[in-house]
Amino acid sequence: MDVTNGTNETFLKKPEHIVSLASSCVLVDVDTRVWTATMQDKQISEEVTQAKKADSDAGKFVKHLLAKNLEHKRVLNYRQTVYNWMQRRTYDWAGSQRILPSVELPRFMKEFGQHETTFNGLVADFIKAYPTIVSNMAFVAQGDMFRREDYPSVNEVFSKFSIRLYTSEVPLGDFRCKIANELASDLQVHYERQARDLVDGIINRQKEQLVEVMKSLSHCCETETVVENGEIKIKRRKLYDTTLQRAIELCNTFAEFNVSQDPALEEARVSLLRALEGVTIDQLRDSDTKRVVVKESVDDILSKFGI
Repeated sequence: MDVTNGTNETFLKKPEHIVSLASSCVLVDVDTRVWTATMQDKQISEEVTQAKKADSDAGKFVKHLLAKNLEHKRVLNYRQTVYNWMQRRTYDWAGSQRILPSVELPRFMKEFGQHETTFNGLVADFIKAYPTIVSNMAFVAQGDMFRREDYPSVNEVFSKFSIRLYTSEVPLGDFRCKIANELASDLQVHYERQARDLVDGIINRQKEQLVEVMKSLSHCCETETVVENGEIKIKRRKLYDTTLQRAIELCNTFAEFNVSQDPALEEARVSLLRALEGVTIDQLRDSDTKRVVVKESVDDILSKFGI
């Protein structure tokens, strides 16, 4: 709804969901920069296209300057590890910015510190080995394609790697701008729809997280029939302490972070926490009865999600 100050100036009212997010969340962005060690070789591209009697723009040849080098590959792979961690711990917001419940911030900062240390350690190992790696490329991987000028100096390469965390408040936007009544109405609809979509996305992701961990618990609490040396045996599936911890962590987080007070999310959270109350990983590993009880409770919760 639009409001005025009695002077024909129109102001926009802040959507309640945005206000709620701003008070309970922060925005985070982890920028992990790496040197991919790839480059286009125009000379080889021309040789290939000419040999194939094709136009010079018909193809491009990209060289992998550090082909099959394990130190470099470990750094690239760890960038994906950091990305996957961000996807698990945070929720969609805008572009690379992700939204994080404030209650999760201490653990998030601790885990980021661990990722930062690991990433920088992998980079240090790679930089230390870099001169030797370049020499090996000349004699092994690159063959006649090797050109020393393709490889930056150690200092230049080092500057291409970094991992940085950026945090900011959830912006409310300047809703106090003086605007025309018609535009105010259109913008208000846009703001409310945007806020609603963001909240719906967070709630849906939270439900997905609960479902994922409950499906894992249910699966691990089952037994399976196997044949060993011609003998049929019933074996317990392996249970992981991290799965149980993750389930309890989600329940505790969602107790404080349920932006729209979604009843289905709250009911599932309370039911799961009740099912796991006092349960330890050792009990689940040693007691068939405890496994059955937990599995039945979890399956009952999952059935309310149509699973």
